[in-house]
Amino acid sequence: MRHAERRGARGFTLVEVLVALAIVAITLAAGVKASGALTRNAQRLGDVTAAQWCADNHLGALVLARQFPPIGDSDFSCEQAGQVYQGQLVVRPTPNPNFRRVDARILSAQGEPLLTLSTILPRY
Repeated sequence: MRHAERRGARGFTLVEVLVALAIVAITLAAGVKASGALTRNAQRLGDVTAAQWCADNHLGALVLARQFPPIGDSDFSCEQAGQVYQGQLVVRPTPNPNFRRVDARILSAQGEPLLTLSTILPRY
């Protein structure tokens, strides 16, 4: 009986241990990849929120100025949350000559579009 007891309590083989380590390594790699994606998404959300504030502030200033904007493109920049964002204001005519469509486009530091916010401004 001692011989049978010894066989049952002998432990894991090397192959079993290597398979378990491989499973743990794959799981940890997937976790690191997922946490990296979450970090990037959180950063993007912060950038888009700050870009929204920039565009909203710029368009709000146009509304408060109560001036009919000229057709054309212009560049602007604003600072939100400690970062400087570059923007482009695009003013286009509408079918009704008493209104203009105004797009505020905000770009990332790499020049990629983050957000476009549009409004219609009337002739005052």
